[in-house]
Amino acid sequence: MIRGVVLVIAVLALLVTAVLVRGERMIGRKYQVPNHAPLAIETDSATIQRGQHIARSIGSCTLCHGEDLGGAVYMDAGPMGFVAGPNLTAGEGGIASRLTVDDWVGAIRYGVRRDSTSLLIMPSEVFVHLSDRDLASLIAYLTSLPPVDRTIADTEFRWLGKLLTGAGRLNLLVASKTEPLLSVPHIEPGVTVEYGRYLVETAGCAGCHGYGLSGGRVAGPPDLPPASNLTPAGQVFTWTEKDFFRSMREGIRPDGSVMDDFMPWRTLGRMTDDELRAIWLYLGAVPAKTFGHK
Repeated sequence: MIRGVVLVIAVLALLVTAVLVRGERMIGRKYQVPNHAPLAIETDSATIQRGQHIARSIGSCTLCHGEDLGGAVYMDAGPMGFVAGPNLTAGEGGIASRLTVDDWVGAIRYGVRRDSTSLLIMPSEVFVHLSDRDLASLIAYLTSLPPVDRTIADTEFRWLGKLLTGAGRLNLLVASKTEPLLSVPHIEPGVTVEYGRYLVETAGCAGCHGYGLSGGRVAGPPDLPPASNLTPAGQVFTWTEKDFFRSMREGIRPDGSVMDDFMPWRTLGRMTDDELRAIWLYLGAVPAKTFGHK
C-alpha cells in the first residue's frame, strides 16, 4: 500500500517536473522578428503630439506603464507571477536609452524582446494593426519622454505560472500569439467606417468583446463580468450616440449604472469626438451577432 502511494507520488512529481520544464522552455523560446520596412522617425511637434495621443488614449499605454510612463506595478499574483509595466523613459531604471528603433518595433508590434524571447504580457496582437505612420509617431513620442527615475521589477512567471504555461492553460506569451500582419502605411483619420474599424482594432476591443464584438465570457479570473455585445444585435444599440459618448467619457450607462474598472473608459474616453463618432459608425456596420457568438 505504502509502496503504491510512493509510486503514485513519484509519477506525479515527474509529470509536474516535465510540465514545469516545458513551461520554462516555452518562456525561453527565441523568436525572429519578421522582416519589415525601416520606419522613418520624425521629431516634429505634430508627430510627437500624435504619438502622445496614441499612447494615452488609443493604445492605453498608461494602464500598465503609469501616467508618466515611468513604470508601474500592475499585479502581484503570488505563485502565478508578477506583472509590471517597465519604465519607458531614459531615466534611471528606464529602458529607452538602450533601445533602437528596431527594438521598439519588435516589442510593440511583435512582442519580441531584444534577446529574441517573447514578452510575457503586452498587447502586441493589437498593436500589430498600427499603421507604419502611427507606430513611428508612437516611438517618436516615447523617445521624447522626460526621464523618470524609477526602477521596476521585471514581469515574471513564478512556478505556478510556468506550470500552467507548460500545460497549455496560460496563453500569455505574446510573440507566439501575435500574427505578423502586413503593415499598412497609413490610415486617414476621419469619421468613417474604415477609421472606426482601425480604432477598434488598435484599441484592443476584441480582447474582451471577441473578434466578432459579440461579447461573452472574458478570459481571466472567474469573477470577471462578461463583455457586452457591441454588434447591432446587442443592448448597446438601444443607446443613442449621446449615450455612447457619455459611457466612454464618464463611464455611465443610459440606465445610470457605472462601468467597472475592467472597461478602460478612462483612457479610451480621451479619444477625440471624431474618433468616438467613427467607432460608433463602425459598430453600426458590423454584422449583427447573438451574445457570445464569436
